[in-house]
Parts: sequence; structure tokens; C-alpha cells
Amino acid sequence: MNDEKSTIKVWDPFVRIGHWTLVIAFFIAYLTEDDFMSLHVWAGYVVAGVVVFRIFWGVVGTKHARFSDFVYRPSTIVNYIKGLIKKKPTHYLGHNPAGGAMVIALLLSICITSYSGIALYAVEDNAGPLASIYGNQTNMTLSDSMVVINDGSDEGQDKEQHDERGVGGTGHMDNHSEYEAEKEEAEKFWEGLHEFFANFTLLLVLIHVSGVVLSSRLHKENLVKAMITGRKDIADK
Repeated sequence: MNDEKSTIKVWDPFVRIGHWTLVIAFFIAYLTEDDFMSLHVWAGYVVAGVVVFRIFWGVVGTKHARFSDFVYRPSTIVNYIKGLIKKKPTHYLGHNPAGGAMVIALLLSICITSYSGIALYAVEDNAGPLASIYGNQTNMTLSDSMVVINDGSDEGQDKEQHDERGVGGTGHMDNHSEYEAEKEEAEKFWEGLHEFFANFTLLLVLIHVSGVVLSSRLHKENLVKAMITGRKDIADK
């Protein structure tokens, strides 16, 4: 038997560069949330950009980059996992069924993480691409925040304004309090969603790495190296 190996190209440069860029940007964003917000935000933008491009490339990209190449039926995924347990998994040149399912899960989780983070940024700082949707759009205008001062003129008009706004301008205070309550509720919602899916994504990454190690051992191929070089070793028998 000839043990010499030849290689075959599997992953194109866009897949490889996108993969490692996503890894680096995600961990930068994950580790810089509290102390380096500007870096966290920009790393988050990179993550979102890579994911959007990966989805696009999954439709129009090269053969093994396309979703059609690695999205399998649940029964196929289960059978592949059973093969892993028995240490007799079916070999796939591109993503195996379990790896393909993980890619989809990671993309969905990162999408939610990115969107919720951008929405939170809009709510808290009225900044970012979603500021026009979730930002300070209900903030009081100048005329709403002015305190009506009764100087003795136009008593009837002042009384009407007094009645509409409430004693001592409490109507304005109520509006402001209501706005602050809504903002706080929105912050809690988006922050909770963002943190949950950031941690959930990290969990998926750990599972993904474990699967890569296991598959590499059982299939006797270096999947990490393949994602760097773009090529897989094929034994000539």
C-alpha cells in the first residue's frame, strides 16, 4: 500500500479568511465588552459583516462553500453522529453533516448576537445603524421640555395650558418618566438577549472545536490545517 498523500482543494480564500477573521473578531468583542466599548463595537461590526458575507457566499460561492453542499436532513445528521460514536463515520470532502449543522447554528446565533448588540447600542447611545429604529426617537422636543411660567398675562390661556399639562408641569415629568421607563425596559431586553446569545455562541464554538478534534482523529486528517491552506490530504491507496 502506498502511504503517499496528495491534496485536493476544498476551501476557497473567502471561506478561510472569513473563518479566521470571524474567530478573531468574535473573541475580541467577547473580551472587550465592559472596558473597551469602542473596540467592542467595531469588532462587533466586523463579526456582523463577515456573517452577512458568509450567508451571501453560502448561496453563490464555490462548491463546498454553498449551503447546498453541507445542509443535510436531520436523519443524515443523526446517522453521521451514530457513526462517530461507533468510530466508523462516513467521510465527507466538505463539511460533514454534523459540521454543517454547527455552521448553521453558529450563523444563526451570531446573527442574533450581532443584531441585539447593535440594537442595544442604539438604545443606550442613540448610535449605530439601528439608531433610527431603536434610538432616542421619543425624546422630548424643546417645546415639550419648556416649563410654562405664569407671568400674569393671558391668564385664560395659561390656565388652559395649566389644566392640560397638570399642576407644576407634572405632565412633562410624567412623559419624561414614561420615556425613561421604556428606555430602561428596552435596554434590559436587548442586553439580556445579547448576553445570552454571546454566551450561547461561545458554547457552540467549544462544541465545534471538540467536534473538529474528534473528526480529525477519526478521519485522520488535519481540519485546522485544511482551513488554513484550503486543501485536504487524500491518501493514495
